[in-house]
Amino acid sequence: MKQNRFFKTNIVFACLVFGLVTFTACTPANVTALSPSIQSPALTPSTFSDPFAYCNAVGNMDQPDATYSGPKMPEEVAKGLQKASGASADAPLEIFVSNSFWRCMNGKVYACFVGANLPCESKANTDKTPTAAETEYCTANPSAENIPAVVTGHDTVYEWGCKDGKPEVIRQVLQVDERGFISDFWYAIEKP
Repeated sequence: MKQNRFFKTNIVFACLVFGLVTFTACTPANVTALSPSIQSPALTPSTFSDPFAYCNAVGNMDQPDATYSGPKMPEEVAKGLQKASGASADAPLEIFVSNSFWRCMNGKVYACFVGANLPCESKANTDKTPTAAETEYCTANPSAENIPAVVTGHDTVYEWGCKDGKPEVIRQVLQVDERGFISDFWYAIEKP
């Protein structure tokens, strides 16, 4: 009987110790110390109104998502685009605000001004397969040196022409960035 009581006392003691260790390990201070990533949501805002902070946080984003809460075209990005594109300083800022797009690449802000039908919203077309429209154009213009952009599309990186009534790539005239956009139209914007 004494041995049974001793056994029960040891079990109760072991349960108390185990419970204390488990409880201590699960306190907020210890959970935070064991897993610092639990704190990171509190350190990162759920939305950003600053495009530069937003891009720094998201890294790469082809167009701002719901975590960006600022204006569609922030004024500081429009001013940076105006300067980076070489536009006249007295050009109305409103045309850059209403006719431009911005995105994030490698944590930086990039912007594109639509201007003369530049394909800011679409990725570069690197396909060398002639389209039906290009084939039709070359059938009607068998020796045309250039196929106009209205036929090829503004997003192609190639200059197209017609040879013996068939469309062909003459040469590559535009470059593609690592996100697939035409790099010739996109400018890195520095934080003012």
